[in-house]
Amino acid sequence: MRSAALIAVVALAACAPPAGQRAGAAHPTIVSLNPCTDAILAEVTGPGQLLAISHYSHDPRGSSMPLAEARRFRATGGTVEEVLALKPDIVVTGGFLDPATAQAFARLGMRVETVGIAATAADSEAQVRHLAALIGQPAKGEALARRINRAVAAANRSGPPVSALVWQEGGIVPGSHTLVADLLHNSGFVSQSAVRGLGQGAYLPLEQVLADPPRLVIAAGDERMQRHPALRRLRGVRYASLEPNLLYCGGPTIPRLAARLAALRDGISGPLPLAGGVWGGNDHRSWAGPHPAPPASGRGEI
Repeated sequence: MRSAALIAVVALAACAPPAGQRAGAAHPTIVSLNPCTDAILAEVTGPGQLLAISHYSHDPRGSSMPLAEARRFRATGGTVEEVLALKPDIVVTGGFLDPATAQAFARLGMRVETVGIAATAADSEAQVRHLAALIGQPAKGEALARRINRAVAAANRSGPPVSALVWQEGGIVPGSHTLVADLLHNSGFVSQSAVRGLGQGAYLPLEQVLADPPRLVIAAGDERMQRHPALRRLRGVRYASLEPNLLYCGGPTIPRLAARLAALRDGISGPLPLAGGVWGGNDHRSWAGPHPAPPASGRGEI
């Protein structure tokens, strides 16, 4: 049924002029199919330029922008039919666009711009400038990029690095080449999961955290494992929480995440050396090595 609908859409489109910037329009119109580009484009587009954003940004569990801001824009499920009905000049998407949808857009002659995942704050600034130039709003893009740059500079902390674990919902951790790892380093932390060689999205059970704790556990979620009472009993380990949606995207999210990490670093009095255990195993679930003795200092929540 879906294939038949796509064929019908393509047939109808054959009677229409090819997609492109509309005659007389000062700036191209946009449909965004990715929550990360949603947040950027909501800030750098002009009135009426952003025709729709992804449905993820209307869901508080998946949005990286304030819901009140997101709901100013129409949302789509990303189907070819929905996008075609809006007649955008450019479709902006992430790297996970369904191949059938991508092929349909290509057959329709629609311009699709793919934006990948930013691994550093500098990468995100470059993406902001690129998108803003693409849609004819370079000044707005430069303003947002500079705001990101200033926030990262303000969050920079020097001194001995403090080991920190960002523990996300589902018990997963970020890898070394990720935006949060970059911002952790900028704020004077070292990502314990990255030091231990855990890749992006690796699973980390509670037992490993208790056996080889960092100086700071940052729980980005509210699962039982993340708030287990045993975490609060670890001597010398601080416990903090973080809004999960601060980890989804770069762009306008970066100033909020950078400020939060800097505040957490300011609340730590000194570093705790990394323990001697080694996390290993192909599925990142095994632990080998001596159980370190807990440090003698107090515990707390920040």
